[in-house]
Amino acid sequence: MAMYESDHTKFMREWLAQHPEQAAEQQKGRALWWDKPQDVRAQGALEQAKVPVKPYYYDSNH
Repeated sequence: MAMYESDHTKFMREWLAQHPEQAAEQQKGRALWWDKPQDVRAQGALEQAKVPVKPYYYDSNH
């Protein structure tokens, strides 16, 4: 059984095969927006600083 592949996915595969220089540009864009170094200590401090949310936010009696 063949796996479904959308027209957009097919287009992007063909386009990237025809324009290999865009792979490096794609990685630069990804690094700019998504690939950030993670600080485990800072994440732990943020987790500990969280304040629990009330079950019903507008109820002032709880």
